[in-house]
Amino acid sequence: MRKAAVPALVATALATALAVPAAASPAAPASSASASSVPRAAAAVSETAPVVGAKPYMGWSSWSLESTNFPGYGGSWLTEPHVLQQADILASKLKRHGYEYVNIDAGWNVGSETNKSLSDEYGRPVADPVKFPHGMKWLGDRLHAKGLKFGLYLAVGLYIDTYNDGRTPIHGAPGCTTKDIVYPDLRKTSGWDNVSYQLNFASPCTEKYIQSVADQLAGWGVDFLKIDGVGPGSNQGDAAHDNVPDIKTWHAALERTGRPIQFVLSWSLSHDKVDVWKENSNGWRVDTDVECYCDTLVTWNNSVKQRWNDVVPWIDDAGPGHWNNLDSLDVGAGPLDGLNEVERQSYMTLWAIESAPLYIGDDLTKLDAYGLSLLTNDEVIAVDQAGNPARPLSQDTPQQVWYARNADGSYTVALFNLGKGYSDVTADWSELGISGRPAVRDLWSRKNLGTVGDGFTDNLPPHGSRLLRVTPAKTTGKPGVPLGVRATAATAGSVSLAWDAVNTGTATTGYEVYAGGAKVATVDGTSATVTGLDAATGYVFTVVAHDARGRTSAPGNAVSLTTPAAEGRTAYEAEASGNPRTGNASISDCSRCSGGKKVGNLGVDASVTIKDVTAPKDGTYLMTVDFTDGSSGRTAVVTVNGTAFQLPLHGGNDNDWGRPRSVTVPVHLKAGANTIAFGNPSDYVSDVDRITV
Repeated sequence: MRKAAVPALVATALATALAVPAAASPAAPASSASASSVPRAAAAVSETAPVVGAKPYMGWSSWSLESTNFPGYGGSWLTEPHVLQQADILASKLKRHGYEYVNIDAGWNVGSETNKSLSDEYGRPVADPVKFPHGMKWLGDRLHAKGLKFGLYLAVGLYIDTYNDGRTPIHGAPGCTTKDIVYPDLRKTSGWDNVSYQLNFASPCTEKYIQSVADQLAGWGVDFLKIDGVGPGSNQGDAAHDNVPDIKTWHAALERTGRPIQFVLSWSLSHDKVDVWKENSNGWRVDTDVECYCDTLVTWNNSVKQRWNDVVPWIDDAGPGHWNNLDSLDVGAGPLDGLNEVERQSYMTLWAIESAPLYIGDDLTKLDAYGLSLLTNDEVIAVDQAGNPARPLSQDTPQQVWYARNADGSYTVALFNLGKGYSDVTADWSELGISGRPAVRDLWSRKNLGTVGDGFTDNLPPHGSRLLRVTPAKTTGKPGVPLGVRATAATAGSVSLAWDAVNTGTATTGYEVYAGGAKVATVDGTSATVTGLDAATGYVFTVVAHDARGRTSAPGNAVSLTTPAAEGRTAYEAEASGNPRTGNASISDCSRCSGGKKVGNLGVDASVTIKDVTAPKDGTYLMTVDFTDGSSGRTAVVTVNGTAFQLPLHGGNDNDWGRPRSVTVPVHLKAGANTIAFGNPSDYVSDVDRITV
C-alpha cells in the first residue's frame, strides 16, 4: 500500500500547539465547583422529552483556530476571553439563523505550564486555570445567559496523566481507584496512542468512573460532549482500540444525568460499527479532520474534497437523533479559510445537502461579507435542517449531480464541478423522474429561475456548484418514480437489482420489476432478484412503484445488463503474471486476500492493468472489485479498453490494509479479450486484490 500524505492528525497538532504557552487571561477568582460538590442530576430523561439531536446541530467550534499556523492562532489561542468573544458574535449575529452551540475542543483541560491533562482529586478532567480562570461552571452559565449552549471535548479512555500510578480514588465508588479501571498492562487506546489508557469494563469501577465524569459535566451545564479518537476508526482497529464499550457506557451515563447532552463521536468512525454509533450517539465523523494543519484553516485538497466520496456509504444512516458529521465549516473568512469564494460555496453546499451539523470553525470577528452571506442564507440552512440527505446520481466523473427528493414532491438538486477546469454540469430531469417543465429556484441567489424544460445545465468553474429547488409542474396522483435503479449481482441465470425507496406521490405499497417489457417480479421492498434468465444474454430492466389502488408510476431509469456465460463469472488476480504494472506499483503479501497477494502503491505514476478479461459477447457486465483500504477511502480511475471512469473505493478508517472489501459496478466489455487498468494520475489508490466479471 501507499499511504497518502495527509494532514497531521489531532495528536500531532495537540502536542505541537499546546506546547506554546497560553496567552495571559485577566486575573479572576477561580469559582469552579469542587469535585465532591458537583450535584448529581436527578431524574432519567422523560420518555416524552424531545429527541436529542432531532436536527443537525449548528454553532461554533474552537478546533480549526487551534490547529492552524495562521498568525495569531494555534494552541495558545484557546482562552476564556476568546471563547466569550466568539460567543458574543454568535449570539448577536448568528443565533437567529440557528447557530447556538459553543463547543470548546481539545486543550481546555491541558495545563499551560505542564502541557499535561489536568484532573481533580477524583481523576475527573478540570480546566486549565490559566486559560479558563473562572472555571467551566461559570463559563457555562455565561453562555446560557446569552441563549447559547455549552459544548466540551474529551479523548476516549483514561488520560495517561490522570492515572497517577493507579492511586487516584473514583468519586462515589469507595475502594475504587484508577488502577481498577484500566488494564494491568496499561495498553494505550485512542487514535493517537499517546493520550489515553484503554478502559477495562470488566471492572464495575469503570462504569462508576464514567458516571462520575458525566455527572460533573452535567453539573457544569454542559449541553454537548465530543469524544475523540474513537475506534474502530480514527485510523485504528485492533482490540486495544475497540472503544465500543466506552461509547455504550458514556451513552448510558449521560442519559442517567437527566440532562439532555448531545453526544458526538470523532474523528473518523468505522462504518462496520454504524449500528452501535446510531444506537449510542447523536452523530459521528465520517472522515479525518477537515483542517489542513497549515497556514490556513483548510485547503480544497487537504482535505475538503474527500468528503464528496467519503460521506456516500453513510447517507442512509443519517436521521433524527444521529447525523453524519463532515467536520467544521470553515467558509466565513476568505484569507483565513484558504479557499476561494467558489470553493467556499461548494463546501457549504455539500454540508447543507447532507444534513451535516453546521458548526463554524472561523474566527467570528473576521467574518467577511461573502462568508456571512453564506452562513446566514436561511434557504440553504433550511435544506440542512430538513434532515433529508442527498445522494449522487453518479460519481463516474468529477461533474456530479446530487439530489434529495422531498416529501412535498419538490427536489433539492446540487450541481458540482469537482474537476480542475470549467465544465458543463447537467441535471437531466428524466434521470430524476421529473416530467414536464418544473419550476426552478436558485437557493444561493434566492431567485426564481422560471420553468425549465428537459434539464438544467451550467458551465461551472473548477470546484464550483449550484444549489436548486426543483418543483415539478403538477402531481399525477400516482406514486413517485423509483430512482437509483441499479444492478447489484449477476449469475448466468439471474440478476439482482436495488433502488431507492419512493417517498413522493401517493403512498407506495410495492414495486414491479420488468425485463424487456415483461413483468418478472413484484416485491414490497427495494430490491429483487430476477431468476430464470439465459446465460450470455442482454436484458433491459425497469422498475415501477404502485400504490394500494394499483396505480403505477412511470418507470425508473433503465438498467441494461448482460448475464455471464454459462460457466458463471470469472475472477482475475491483480498480481497475476503478465499483468503490466507501471511506476512503483508492487505486489505484496495479503493473507486474507484471494491468492494471498495484492497490488499496492497505486496512483500518481503507478498503475496495474489486468489483461485478457474475457466476455462472451459485447455488452454491459457487472464487475466486482476486491480491494483493501484502511483509510477513509480513495478514488481509482478505472480504464476499460481505453475508456476511463472514476470509482470511489470506501475504506475502513481502521488502518487495516489486509482486509478485503468489495464494490460492484457495471462495465462495458467487448466480445473476447479486454483490458482493465487501475490508477489515478492525481491521487493515491486503494490496493487491488482481484476483479470478478
